[in-house]
Amino acid sequence: MTLPLAGRHVAVLMGGLSAEREVSLTSGAACADALDRLGARVSRIDAGRDIAAVLSALVPDVCFNALHGAWGEDGCVQGVLETLGLAYTHSRVLASALAMDKARAKQVMAAVGVPVPGGGLYDRFVAARGHVMAPPYVVKPNAQGSSVGVFRVFEGANAPPQELIAPSWTFGDEVMIEPYIPGLELAVAVLGGRALTVTQIEARTGFYDYEAKYGEGGSVHILPAKIPEEVARRALDHAKAAHEALGCDGVTRSDLRYDPINDILVLLEVNTQPGMTPTSLVPEQAAHAGMEFDELVLWITEDGHARGAEGGTAGGRQASDQAGRKIRQT
Repeated sequence: MTLPLAGRHVAVLMGGLSAEREVSLTSGAACADALDRLGARVSRIDAGRDIAAVLSALVPDVCFNALHGAWGEDGCVQGVLETLGLAYTHSRVLASALAMDKARAKQVMAAVGVPVPGGGLYDRFVAARGHVMAPPYVVKPNAQGSSVGVFRVFEGANAPPQELIAPSWTFGDEVMIEPYIPGLELAVAVLGGRALTVTQIEARTGFYDYEAKYGEGGSVHILPAKIPEEVARRALDHAKAAHEALGCDGVTRSDLRYDPINDILVLLEVNTQPGMTPTSLVPEQAAHAGMEFDELVLWITEDGHARGAEGGTAGGRQASDQAGRKIRQT
């Protein structure tokens, strides 16, 4: 039997330079293993500043971008790949840069009717001196992912988080501050323009931070979410609209909050390089929709290759189409 990616050379970009390096290494290893099983010739690349030289020497058929965070998710690596003329997975330069900039992404999403929290950008030194809005609120870097550098300021707090002005702060001088929306943490994956389902996330720590996302047993995923059908439909519609408005390709994951008491549903952000770790939400949603992990990796790879060239091999395209058809329409 001919494997779907037999003869295809895939470079898996992982690791990188961001604060999300360790998560990226885990995502990349899982995807590289799947590509091995699919018959590809896999080059595992811990992406550094010599990435252009490395890829120029390898000349892969397609790059599977498993990088997370700054430099790998914000349009920088995408620009390098465009310059080299290499096909790659996930979103292109503009969509990657736009989605990573939380403030500008919220403006675009709001313009097409996607509800987003209020708030705005503040200088971190100003934000550390005194409350810029009444607690409770959330402080986060404007261009990071995986809840890196995120702080929740509780009602009645005497002062903002002083970590904002600590020497260890490396996330830029502008921070996003927005009202804290009580209630449920939700997530929706969009794959090939189709919103899959809604996952409800219950963090063991009470807050969906980095450890809750990636630590073993850090959170519980309820799939599908225990929310009214009408709310689930709105979440799916908002995620799809946000994906399209930002110009995203491939697969994305939208993070939302739902306040059931006041019936408030807001979309927080769109992740253009969602995690592919054992605890990640997108593989879970794909499996729920009928697409196992290797099929998901195949679909992402073929989607990236088809956008960067005249199209994949006939066998690869057929396998990708078959996998795509397994996703239930929502």
